[in-house]
Amino acid sequence: MSRILISQLTHPQRVRLLYKTILRLHRGLPAELRALGDNYVRDEFRRHLKCNPMEAQLFMTEWARYASTITQQLGIRGKPKGELGEEIDPKTVEMLKDDQAVQLYELMLAAKGVEDEQGK
Repeated sequence: MSRILISQLTHPQRVRLLYKTILRLHRGLPAELRALGDNYVRDEFRRHLKCNPMEAQLFMTEWARYASTITQQLGIRGKPKGELGEEIDPKTVEMLKDDQAVQLYELMLAAKGVEDEQGK
């Protein structure tokens, strides 16, 4: 899509486009990570359906950055080119609300469980 067309989309249309793009990108992930990622994305997008405009902007910015990172890590063919993911800046972690920190920790445990299963 061209930049002009994207700017003409309504906010719900932009959210839907980002959501579908992320799910499409997840097709290039290993099956276990794809399932984990798809479930997490669905849950996060549902959870933010009724957020305020400032939270919505931050939400969209961060998920767009995630989509960009995954695109770079998967490459043109959609297959992982080395490590997937990136380290989280400790300052960013310190800024998280308590419930966000718990959610991040639970996601890390789920991802580690997937990695342990793949290593067997």
